[in-house]
Amino acid sequence: MTSILSRRDFLKIGAASAGALALGQMLPAKVAQAARAAGLINAEGDGVISTMCEMCVWRCGVLAKIKDGRVVKLDGNPEHPHSRGKLCPRGQSGLMNTYDPDRVLTPLVRVGKRGEGLFRQASWDEALDIVASNMLKIKEKYGAEAMVFSSTHNLSQVQFENLLYAFGSPNYGTQRSLCFNAMITAFQLTYGVEEPSRKYDDVEFILMVGRNMMEAISTSETSELAHAIDRGAKLIYLDPRYTKTASKATEWIPIRPGTDSAFLLAMINVIVSNELADCEFVKQYVVGCDDLPREMSRYTTEWAEKITGVPATTIERIAREYAAAKHCALAHPGWRTSNFINSFQTERAIATLNAISGNVLKPGGCLSAELVSEGAGLDAPPQPPYPRISALRLDGTPWKYPLVPLKLGVFQELRDAIITGEPYQAHGWFISRQNPIMSLPDRAKTLEAFGKMDFIATVDIIMNDTAWFSDVVLPEASYLERYDPLLPVDGKAFIRQPVIEPQGEAKSALWIYKQLGERLGLGDYFQYEDEEDYIRQQLKPLHVSLEEVKEKGYAEMPEEKKNKEITFNTPSGKIEVYCETLKNAGFSPWPTWEEPPMPSEDEFYLLTGKVAQHTQFGTQNNQLLHKYSDEPRLWMNTKTATSMGLEDGDWVEVTSQVGTAHSILLATEAIRPDCVYLTPGYGHISKGLKTAYGIGASDSAIHATYTDPISGGQALSQTFVTVKKA
Repeated sequence: MTSILSRRDFLKIGAASAGALALGQMLPAKVAQAARAAGLINAEGDGVISTMCEMCVWRCGVLAKIKDGRVVKLDGNPEHPHSRGKLCPRGQSGLMNTYDPDRVLTPLVRVGKRGEGLFRQASWDEALDIVASNMLKIKEKYGAEAMVFSSTHNLSQVQFENLLYAFGSPNYGTQRSLCFNAMITAFQLTYGVEEPSRKYDDVEFILMVGRNMMEAISTSETSELAHAIDRGAKLIYLDPRYTKTASKATEWIPIRPGTDSAFLLAMINVIVSNELADCEFVKQYVVGCDDLPREMSRYTTEWAEKITGVPATTIERIAREYAAAKHCALAHPGWRTSNFINSFQTERAIATLNAISGNVLKPGGCLSAELVSEGAGLDAPPQPPYPRISALRLDGTPWKYPLVPLKLGVFQELRDAIITGEPYQAHGWFISRQNPIMSLPDRAKTLEAFGKMDFIATVDIIMNDTAWFSDVVLPEASYLERYDPLLPVDGKAFIRQPVIEPQGEAKSALWIYKQLGERLGLGDYFQYEDEEDYIRQQLKPLHVSLEEVKEKGYAEMPEEKKNKEITFNTPSGKIEVYCETLKNAGFSPWPTWEEPPMPSEDEFYLLTGKVAQHTQFGTQNNQLLHKYSDEPRLWMNTKTATSMGLEDGDWVEVTSQVGTAHSILLATEAIRPDCVYLTPGYGHISKGLKTAYGIGASDSAIHATYTDPISGGQALSQTFVTVKKA
């Protein structure tokens, strides 16, 4: 007889698990045996095992220290190029994600209304049977396209996509349109690569637009930037907010939000009209160089001053300093660039600045646009071709957004289609390692879309907000408890391997997708016996055993043969500052100015951004990070606050066109008077998160949905809000 699991019972189970851990009762049987055989731990269960972090998508190498069968410390692996022997605060705290007392450790099936938090425990067989039967029921009645699949970027994503494409649904939601669609789409159209890599060894001048690198997740690049600054490289930083990166910059420019492209276009005008570009490189490798001065001529520094608020003399000086650095100058592509509907044009201007500096391909150049194929050189389990999919995608890719790559999509647009039932109605949602209720703008709209679903299943390690509103929750093993597919980095294939046995009944994603695939009649797409067999199949071309890789932490990859001929993966084979593809799609073929909307006199720009202590929406329940994080407050310029009769520490009400949130006020000089800032990732509504519940305000509750028509990026800072004393 099954029992109903209330929130109180749910939390008791978590606490009991934590107690067991405190007693050191999590020594793995299979893991311990394998580690002892490899000489990684001794008979007492002490030692060090190599694996990879998953506290963000940078995936640093980790050395997990084991004592008495427990993980007691995580250190950076000096052999891994992302960690280089160091870990950030999030990486150091990763063991508390595994030992979180709120972990979901058994499959759960909802028995109350969605959002009530009433679940019962179930066996894996029962839970998987429920998920598979509901998915098949939806497929038979409405077609495979009536199932939506969504996941964030992760190492097991290839098997998540196997499940999606084998099932036959076109509807794939990724987080990328909330983050870097503008950057990827712009650089694909200009250089033919998703994201160019940056090199800081010889950099002399860095222009960074809103990329708060010093609090970002790309830790190794952050270190390279810091070293470049230490040896004298100049950093010019454009951001309406004084961030940690601004504090390290040579010059901070608090530019008006949404006007970065005007600043950059004026820089380009200065450089090309005064013949300061690397003309030899441009003539040989850039399409559009002859007409670029004419096209940029209208973007004068005086014009840009009126739009950006930055003096024309400042823009002129920075443009000349950038040009003087030649190929040792870098206009950073950014990352979370989808902040306004003109962000694509900002990224096109950044791509153009790099092109005319000649910093690509040259020895000592600061930008690399070489094509890198993730997973090249490794094998994969065999599988049949995917069924043909003819149904339209609900997110409008590509029928509404023709230039957005299919693997990026336009996640935020899914909900309108779900709510309206146009072009057809979705009925089910399968979600893995993602929290759309928190991450998508306009949380009320996401909850409305959830209400249209006949069935929702979530795979995660904790009861996040999305799991709280799901019908079935499948508990995944944490990254310290599971295998994932190998990750090639800089000529080595690194392994994520379990350093302890999975707690409770948690399972790896590779196991979950295979089991579910077999129940859906898709077993031919998951031709591996278990996780170790999967990795052994990957390793076949390298002629190295899994045991060797587990002991060493990585396998050497064969050296890649590089094409000596310089080409770019564009229709012309060159850098396309002038882009015929854009012209054919009805957009400007040149980087161009697009005026963004402005708030009214009583409104503010709502800014968002990262903090060093947390990764998006997934780490707020981590007890170590919570302990060393202050409760987030709404930033407002001190003079603005005083003029409104507000004081530091006041409770304020923040209202947009889609919702209201309440926050404590932080009055500070570190932000423009026309802006306010709210740290994302707080305001969780799941009562299954005992640590994070009730802490801070949710920016997702007040962000409105605006989509860039070219890249499909969500314009996160185009939401305008009013603020008053609560």
